[in-house]
Amino acid sequence: MPSSEHHPDPSGIPKPADESADQPTVDPAEVEEVPGAEIIRRQLKSLPMGPGVYRMFDRKGDLLYVGKAKNLRKRVASYTKSAGLTTRILRMVQMTRTLEVASTHTEVEALLLEANMIKRLKPRFNVILRDDKSFPYILITDDHGWPQITKYRGARNRKGEYYGPFASAGAVHQTLAALQRAFPLRSCTDSEFELRTRPCLMYQIKRCTAPCVGRISADDYAALVKQTRDFLSGKSQQVQKRMADAMQAASEKLDYETAAIYRDRIRALAHIHARQGINVEGVKEADVIAAHQEAGQTCIQVFFFRAGQNYGNRAYFPSHGRDQTAAEVLAAFVSQFYDSRPPPKQVMLSESVDGQALIAEALSIRADRKVEVTAPHRGPKRKLVDQALVNARDALGRRFAESASQRKLLTGVAEAFGLDNPPQRIEVYDNSHISGTEPVGAMIVAGPDGMNKAAYRKFNIKSKEIAPGDDYAMLREVLNRRFARLMKEDPGREEAGRWPDLLLIDGGRGQLGVAVEVLSDLGVSDLAVVGIAKGPDRNAGREQFFLPGKPPFSMPERDPVLYFLQRLRDEAHRFAIGTHRARRSKAIVRSPLDEIPGVGARRKKALLLRFGSAKAVAQAGLEDLAAVDGISKAVAHAVYDHFHPEG
Repeated sequence: MPSSEHHPDPSGIPKPADESADQPTVDPAEVEEVPGAEIIRRQLKSLPMGPGVYRMFDRKGDLLYVGKAKNLRKRVASYTKSAGLTTRILRMVQMTRTLEVASTHTEVEALLLEANMIKRLKPRFNVILRDDKSFPYILITDDHGWPQITKYRGARNRKGEYYGPFASAGAVHQTLAALQRAFPLRSCTDSEFELRTRPCLMYQIKRCTAPCVGRISADDYAALVKQTRDFLSGKSQQVQKRMADAMQAASEKLDYETAAIYRDRIRALAHIHARQGINVEGVKEADVIAAHQEAGQTCIQVFFFRAGQNYGNRAYFPSHGRDQTAAEVLAAFVSQFYDSRPPPKQVMLSESVDGQALIAEALSIRADRKVEVTAPHRGPKRKLVDQALVNARDALGRRFAESASQRKLLTGVAEAFGLDNPPQRIEVYDNSHISGTEPVGAMIVAGPDGMNKAAYRKFNIKSKEIAPGDDYAMLREVLNRRFARLMKEDPGREEAGRWPDLLLIDGGRGQLGVAVEVLSDLGVSDLAVVGIAKGPDRNAGREQFFLPGKPPFSMPERDPVLYFLQRLRDEAHRFAIGTHRARRSKAIVRSPLDEIPGVGARRKKALLLRFGSAKAVAQAGLEDLAAVDGISKAVAHAVYDHFHPEG
C-alpha cells in the first residue's frame, strides 16, 4: 500500500481545463528562471529514490498534474531541464508552486495509484478519460428460489451471476429479448412475482414460463436456468446441440408441439449467433481498444468480446494536449479505463505503448489472474483491431462534422441575439408542476460539443411561501440559487466553462423580467438573457424571442437556428417533466408508515402484508399490531401512538 510522504490533498477537487485549446508558447531558454523549475529543484534532495506518485499544484492549490515514477527523484529532476520538454509541459512547470509525492512499494502500485488519482481528481495537464457511466450487465439472480434474468447496472452486490459488460443498455435489451425467446425465464421483480395470481403478458407471448403460478416445475425451471448460464458462459454449441437432440426426440414421439417449441428456441439462438458470434481462435474474453488521432483530437473505440460473443462497442474522446501522440493517449486511457472495472483475460491494442508490460502486470494484480496486453500485427486478431480502428476513425469524423455544424449554429445564435462571439455555454431554464404540486426547476446546458448532460441540474422548489403554480416565483428561486452559488464559488470568472454566455428562459416578457431582476440584484450585469415563448396558438415555428429593452421578434420558420433553439427549449422541457414525474412518483409511493420512528423497510413490508394497506394499519388494535412477525411490543406501541396521538 502506498504511504504519504508529504501533505494531504488540498481542499476541493480541481476542475479539468480543456486541453484541446491552444497553449501559449514558452521560451525554453527562460525555464531555468521561472519559479516552477526553481521550486522543483529545491525539493529534489528530499525526494525518495524509490517508486511512487508525484503531484504538482499551482498557486491556488489546484492540481495540475499527476505522474508516476520508478525513481521519484530522477523523474522529477527531468522537469528542471528544458531539453526534451514539450510546450505543454513547459507551461505546467511554469505554473507549478507546490510538489507533493506518495511513495509506493513497487512501480506497479505507483501505476495503479496514478490511474486512480487522475480519474478521481482530473488534473489539468493529464489525459482525462471523461467517463462517468458504469456498464450494464445481464444478471441471473441467486437470491430467490426462482432465479430472475434482468439488466443490471451499478455495484455488483446482489447475489447472482453477472455476464458482460455490454457497451450500452440497448445491447443488453437486444440480447435479453433474444434470450427470452430461447430461454423463457422470468424477468419480473421479486415483489411482482410474489403478488401474481395469474400469468402476465410475458407468458402469453411465450417469453416466460410463469413459475409464479406454477406453470412449470422447479426441476424444469432449474434446467432452463442452467441452459441459460451455459449459453452465456460460452457453451452455446453444446446447448444448441442438446436442444436439437430434444427436438428430434420429441418429433420421433410425434409430440410436434414440444418439437416446435425447441425449434423456435434454436432459431432464437441462431439469431444471437448471427448478430454477436465471433470465430477468432483464442478470443473468448477480450477487449479490443483502438485509437485514431487527427487534428489534435483522439477517438478511442472499445469493443467488448465475452464468451465468444460481441457485446457491443463504445467510443471515447479523452481530453489531452495537442502534442500528445495516439500511443501516449492510449496508454493513459487503458490505465484509467480499468481503474474501476474488472479487466478481461486479453486486452488488444491498436499499437504498442510505453510500459505495456507494466500495464499488463497492474491489470493482472487488479483482476487477481493473468491479463495479457498485446498489440497484434497480423492474423485474425489484427483484423479485429483494424475493425475497431475503422470505427474510431468514423466516430471521430462524425464528431468533427457535428462540431462544425454546431459551431455554425452557435454563430447563428450570436448573430440573432447580437452577441459579440458565439456562445460557448448556453443555459436553458424551465419549470414543471401539476397545479403547483411537486414543483421543480430544471437547467440544461449546451455548447460546441452539443448537449452537456453532465452539467444538467434540477432544483426542487424549497420555498413554502410560493403560491401553487407561481411560475415567476419558482424561476426567481431557481436563478437566485444558481447564480448566488456561482458568485460564491467563482466570483472572478476565472474557471473556464462555468459561467454561461447566454441564458435562454422558457417564457415571454414576464419570465425575462424576472431573470433580469435576479441577475441585477446579484450584481451580474453582463450576461445575455433571452426569453423564448410560443407564438400565436402556441404553434411551434412561430416562437417569439424577447430581449431586454427590445421589441419581440420571430425567425423564419425554416431557419436552422430556430430549429436549434427549439431543440434546446424542448430538451429543457423534457428534462423538467422527467424530473417532476420522478419526484411525483416518489411522492405517490410515500406511506404514513415512513414517518414512524423505528419502522424501516422490513417492518413496513410486514405490516402491509399483514393488514393490506396503511389505512388498515392505522385502524388496527395494539394487540393485532404486536402479533405481526418482526413487530415488538415497543414498535407496536410506536405505530399505535402515531395514529392515535389523543390516546
